[in-house]
Amino acid sequence: MTDEQTFQLVADHFRETALLEATSALLEWDERTGLPAQAGAYRAEQITLLSGMIHRRRTDPRIGEQLEQLDSSSLGGEPNSPIGATISRLLKDFRRNSRLPIDLVEATSKATVLGQQAWERARASDSWELFKPHLQEIFSLRRREAELLCDGGSLYDALLDQYEEGAKSDELTQIFASLRDELVRLVQDLQASRRPPDGAAWKRTVPIDQQRRISQWIAQQIGYQFERGRLDETTHPFCTTIGPHDCRILTRYQADYFPSAFYSTLHEAGHGLYEQGLPTDWYGLPAGTYASLGVHESQSRLWENFIGRSQPFWQWAFPHIARMTDSWQGLDAHAIYRDANRVEASLVRVEADEVTYNLHILIRFELEQALLDGELSVEDAPQAWNERYEHYLGIRPPSHSEGILQDVHWSAGLIGYFPTYTLGNIYAAQLMEAMQRELGQLEPLILQG
Repeated sequence: MTDEQTFQLVADHFRETALLEATSALLEWDERTGLPAQAGAYRAEQITLLSGMIHRRRTDPRIGEQLEQLDSSSLGGEPNSPIGATISRLLKDFRRNSRLPIDLVEATSKATVLGQQAWERARASDSWELFKPHLQEIFSLRRREAELLCDGGSLYDALLDQYEEGAKSDELTQIFASLRDELVRLVQDLQASRRPPDGAAWKRTVPIDQQRRISQWIAQQIGYQFERGRLDETTHPFCTTIGPHDCRILTRYQADYFPSAFYSTLHEAGHGLYEQGLPTDWYGLPAGTYASLGVHESQSRLWENFIGRSQPFWQWAFPHIARMTDSWQGLDAHAIYRDANRVEASLVRVEADEVTYNLHILIRFELEQALLDGELSVEDAPQAWNERYEHYLGIRPPSHSEGILQDVHWSAGLIGYFPTYTLGNIYAAQLMEAMQRELGQLEPLILQG
């Protein structure tokens, strides 16, 4: 058998595996959008069964032998080609996955499905006690996984590498320290402003049916293809891909706070644009998926903030949106633009302004490391959360729902994910600078839509 034929066998194997992965993603999407309350336990069994089947396929010894053979072939000797990069990535993933016993994989899958269901109930009822045992189990399972993968190094780095390959917690600590020093000075300067935005424009009630129209419109305007995707509602916005032509984004609406849905939609549509821009003929293989979560977040943060909070964006968007709602009568583009860039210490990460946002990520980064290393117990995590908010932002959450229960990530087992938001901000800044070099001034282009 030639190397090319062997590669085709391996590619077909992983494309079939992607069918199972997409089926699992569809079940998870359904769980987050309308699963009946009493169906949760059975859904956990379904996803757990699929996770075991997927893991067996990812760690099939026959596939491992074929990947080793390909890695030492002429095909594997071209690491910058799509085929060479695919071989390298699949082999690394195979070696990593082979170190994880199937009982751990299935236990983690079940714990995170049940954990997300418990998180939804806990957040709605502001009950830390309801979620605490689930979080204890999730951190215990993820710690066991990190111990199997770390080779004596940092437990946190072993998990971080899954989201941002090669990133190290020591490097991130330095990045956050630099950002913190700059941001504190910037916040002080802004607080001394004589004419700070008061947020009054954003506080106008916009009926949710009008917000749905506006969200659909803005996603379409930036290029999200609804013939290959859809927009739905959930507790915590996210983006998921079910197939090469099935990318789904989700947002959430608040009648009395328009930017919650608007910027969530822009953010998730940025993710969706990246997914819809990937080569469909490589779907199920590394060359058909995202480069890293930081790169993925750079797309969402770029649209949400670098473009979506700019003055030319609101000069362009305001008249269109004003025609879709009666709530903005008497306002103008400048009033909306000023409120879009209001800086104020706040409790909720997804609604934070861009000056203080990275401090929200820093808090989670520090707590994740402490929880994973055992320096902080899950029992004491809410108090540690509140203390850090007081230390970094000068405010203290009045409830668990606005504190430790506000994010879905830990309930989904995504330990090590949060730093990718800050990395995404940094990458997006670099991309904006590169666009400016290549295209010239961006403002006239944004003004034209």
